[in-house]
Amino acid sequence: MALAIGIILGCCALGAGICMGIGAIGPGIGEGNAVSKACEAIGRQPESKSAVTSTMIMGCAISETTGIYALVISILLIFVAPITMVNILKNTIASL
Repeated sequence: MALAIGIILGCCALGAGICMGIGAIGPGIGEGNAVSKACEAIGRQPESKSAVTSTMIMGCAISETTGIYALVISILLIFVAPITMVNILKNTIASL
């Protein structure tokens, strides 16, 4: 029983780490590219600074939501899933 609980806890922690690892790469690359292109656009046409900046900020906010979703899933995997899985394991063993 203790081994099964350890495996559940380890897999939940591993899943949370992978989720944040993959979930943080996308927004980081996307926002970096957006800011890079916005700086290029402002450098070429300084008079369009306000339009480019507002569009860039909106795009970065939308891009960041995937990172926030990954954070929420990771928190659920760390705090909610182990308790649920251990309860399912205990109920299964008790019913045998």
